[in-house]
Amino acid sequence: MRWHEHDMGWWGYAGMGIGMVLFWTLLIAAVAALFIVLVGDRRRPSTPPMPPTTMPQTPEQILAARFARGEIGESEFRDRLAVLQSHQGPS
Repeated sequence: MRWHEHDMGWWGYAGMGIGMVLFWTLLIAAVAALFIVLVGDRRRPSTPPMPPTTMPQTPEQILAARFARGEIGESEFRDRLAVLQSHQGPS
């Protein structure tokens, strides 16, 4: 009885080689996907984007929205609002 021959032809060795390559490829892809899922979520924007509106907004509404989001401070809001109101004609 000879133990070094297992009746496996070239297709058996080719299958083992292909299987080994597939195994390591899948393992590396799974680790990379896990890394992306765990680390990739930290790049989300801090403020959600504003939804599009169907009606045009007035400058006062845009200014109020910027103030509400914290993009400008109270003193800047008041200064800009006063400028907008002083340049408007009677409605």
